[in-house]
Amino acid sequence: MLATILSAAAVYVVAEPVDLRKSIDGLALAVEGSLGHSPLSGAVFVFFNRGRDKVKLLWWDRHGFWLAYKRLENGRFRKPVQGTISRSDLLLLLEGVDLTVARFRAVRAGRVG
Repeated sequence: MLATILSAAAVYVVAEPVDLRKSIDGLALAVEGSLGHSPLSGAVFVFFNRGRDKVKLLWWDRHGFWLAYKRLENGRFRKPVQGTISRSDLLLLLEGVDLTVARFRAVRAGRVG
């Protein structure tokens, strides 16, 4: 499953909350309605609930739809940004990393030798 996500054409985040009682057909209609994309495009579509403690991923591979669901026991997913994100950002987002904050450490280069 993870290999399928990493080979996806694109990753689209739907920022407005979605009723996660919807299954594949309901989420596919939401993709067409809110994003204007075809759910059969091979892209991964990411949906959050209102409390941002649950996420569903919907994508199409060669034979049918995949639907992945994750529920956090503690905490919330960071506020998503509507639009396209990279596959590596999707993995960070699912781990709870806030993508809006850049956290780089200063690297001190010293002379070798």
